[in-house]
Amino acid sequence: MDYTLLVMLLKDLAILPFQEIKLELKDEISKTIVKLSSKKYNNRLLVVLPNSNVKDASVDDLPSVGVATYIKSQIELSNGNLRLTLRGEKRVKVLKYQAFSEDIIAANLTDIILPKFEPNKEEVIKRKLKESLLEYINSSKSISNSIIKTIEDNDNLDFLTDVITSFLPLSPVKKNEYMKELNSEKRAISLIKDLKIEIEYNKLEESLDNNVEVRLTKEQEEYYLKEKLKEIEDVLNISKDNESQNKYLELLNSLDIPEKTHDKLAMEIDRLNKMTVNSPEYGVLVSYLDWTLNLPWNKQSIDNLNEKSILSHLNKSHYGLEEVKERIIEYINVKNINPLATNPIICLVGPPGIGKTTITKSIAEALNREFLKISVAGLNDATELSGTRRTYLGALPGKIMQGIKKCGVNNPVILIDEVDKMVKDFKGDPASILLDVLDSNQNKNFVDNYIEEPFDLSNVLFILTANSINNIPYTLYDRLEVINLSSYTVFEKVDIAKKFILPKIYAELKMSKKLIMKDETLIYLINSYTKEAGVRNLTRVLKSLVTKVIASKKDSLTITNTDINHYLKEPLYEIKPLKISISGMVNALAYTDLGGAILKVEASIYNGEEKVITTGALGDVLKESILVATSFIKESDYVSSTVFYNRTIHIHVLEGAVKKEGPSCGVAITTALLSKLLDIKVNNDIAFTGEITLKGNVLPIGGLKEKLIAAYNGGIKKVFIPSDNANDLLYVPKQIIDNIEIKLVSNYQMIYEELFKNNIA
Repeated sequence: MDYTLLVMLLKDLAILPFQEIKLELKDEISKTIVKLSSKKYNNRLLVVLPNSNVKDASVDDLPSVGVATYIKSQIELSNGNLRLTLRGEKRVKVLKYQAFSEDIIAANLTDIILPKFEPNKEEVIKRKLKESLLEYINSSKSISNSIIKTIEDNDNLDFLTDVITSFLPLSPVKKNEYMKELNSEKRAISLIKDLKIEIEYNKLEESLDNNVEVRLTKEQEEYYLKEKLKEIEDVLNISKDNESQNKYLELLNSLDIPEKTHDKLAMEIDRLNKMTVNSPEYGVLVSYLDWTLNLPWNKQSIDNLNEKSILSHLNKSHYGLEEVKERIIEYINVKNINPLATNPIICLVGPPGIGKTTITKSIAEALNREFLKISVAGLNDATELSGTRRTYLGALPGKIMQGIKKCGVNNPVILIDEVDKMVKDFKGDPASILLDVLDSNQNKNFVDNYIEEPFDLSNVLFILTANSINNIPYTLYDRLEVINLSSYTVFEKVDIAKKFILPKIYAELKMSKKLIMKDETLIYLINSYTKEAGVRNLTRVLKSLVTKVIASKKDSLTITNTDINHYLKEPLYEIKPLKISISGMVNALAYTDLGGAILKVEASIYNGEEKVITTGALGDVLKESILVATSFIKESDYVSSTVFYNRTIHIHVLEGAVKKEGPSCGVAITTALLSKLLDIKVNNDIAFTGEITLKGNVLPIGGLKEKLIAAYNGGIKKVFIPSDNANDLLYVPKQIIDNIEIKLVSNYQMIYEELFKNNIA
């Protein structure tokens, strides 16, 4: 049966049936092809490698055989690229290529009927192929034998040849030749030949290594003579720590390190041998050798790459955070396919207390890796990361190398905490050092100032945390894979308290009985005694409550609102019902480093000099929003222009001690001014967010999810948001969408007609 698929051209990469590849698409045409395939072709598309090496291949250069593939997953990255996982399904014959659109090609396809072979001959070929593969794997110390498990349960010759071809280090052109060959017996015979070539190559490499070992015997002879020299020095009463120096040589010879590094350290040990204990440099050199030789140059922990086990551990330890868990599972899938794949550089961005640090620790536990936390908040001295020269007094390696040594392996999970709070001054730029540490193109040869020799950090899984994207240095941000984590709603906090916080407290206090609290009681506790985006303070409050209940020796463990007031004293945050506001006061939604927030905007106008006064610790951008809102109202026909003559406008944003910045308060400021000028009150259960222009257009804003969570927790019933933010509603919890009336506006006229037009006296 004939059918049609869209065509994706891969000029530097071939794909075979049963093979999975990862792609990162940058061009818009490829992204469009993927989207169309997802919508119209059930996530399937045809992948071909052009026959020509010309930069712009034509339809005539396209082969008559390709691979039908399935789009297993696709992720839109923060840099605009599209990460794609393709799985090859089967070879198909192209009947005809045709234009789908100006830039996109489609192909009419039909399935290929594969030839059948003599069973005895096919069995002999399969055995020979597996023997050659095993011989190839055994001929090299650096090649993984993970493919053995893949092929041992499948005797299909088509499957064997395709899987082994994808495993071999062949060029894309060579692999494409295997793809176009429909006869699996011919493919198998060619594969056996290619395996023999690779085996001969490995034997030649081993021979060269043996020649190097012959040269080492001369070095051993020199070592023997040096030992004799030490005995002579002992007879002459030249005091030396022979046992210590022998230990250094044994450590050095046990390390699998580059030849240049080995020679350098051997030279330093030789210097130590020629140095007396009383020499000023002796202690410095001993300290240097202790640090360098005890680093885990080639020690690794064995990863747990079981997807189910990892996901179970993360779900057991943390509520929600689905995007983080999904990204770690993707990383595991890549590692299962290619153990040498580059580690991602993940940055978790969100308010305090939502679990950024603890989820990272759980990731390390799930992967069976060591965990290390390095806080860079307030760090302004670059040498704290890169180390100091060993010639300086009190010199030490930087935090990175100190942590690596403490972990004892070269593949831990390292959490670099609060990267948005680093400081750049005359002492250096820590962000530039982090580039060397994090970038996979550079960290394979990271050189600490104290160690002085390149150390491979590419096996480390780095995870960064920040409260705000805006404060991360751009050069560092450009290399990060940012995952935004949002605040928790009050109902999510209830679930977290019941499923995670309280059981942990009970286990810590070894309680056999548990408190009995209804959801309504937990909601009262959360609203009355905590005010945060995460659950850090909630954990402290619950622990305090449990310990006080234990200390009271109360028979009944049923807790009511009254009991909470008794044990925790007066509520810290009073819950007041929303009332009608006075004219000139409205709610603005803001996004801060601590999550979403509701700000009160007040407007006042009185006789005096014609000017605008702003108060409330406002930033320059927010002050400009006030001027834009004022100019828009003056130019509009909402009020008479004469009302501004010889009158002073005063805009104040409450909570004056808190610094406020950003353009998204423009709509709220405009509404507060109009409310005052028209003397029309705006209900206190209405909130606004959006940037406004001089013509009254409402522009999109950031942090919508955080703002709506804050509105929901604050009892807001209606929110006006920019129309261009409609797609962001897909990421807002359904409970919020169902309980808040969300009004999409593109121009302020829409707000004016709903709130003011019909209420003007």
